[in-house]
Amino acid sequence: MIVCVCRRISDHEIARHARAGLGFDEIQFELGLATQCGACENCARAVLAQCNAPHPVAARHHQATVQTTPLASTDAQSKPWNSCLHSPAA
Repeated sequence: MIVCVCRRISDHEIARHARAGLGFDEIQFELGLATQCGACENCARAVLAQCNAPHPVAARHHQATVQTTPLASTDAQSKPWNSCLHSPAA
């Protein structure tokens, strides 16, 4: 999903940078994320928070059955991110 329309930055790109250990400010500097209109900042921060969460949000209620899933190393291997437009936080 494209998070930043102005710079055409996807959730996959944000997640890949987050997995490399970068924080929001560093990702913003590297990609130019949320530097134009700023409308994507909340969604970008949500993607970053999900990547840095110790447990996936969907698994918090079922921690006994949580299974680890290996993270994709490229965009081609990544699965789509849930849209921030449909979440209660947006």
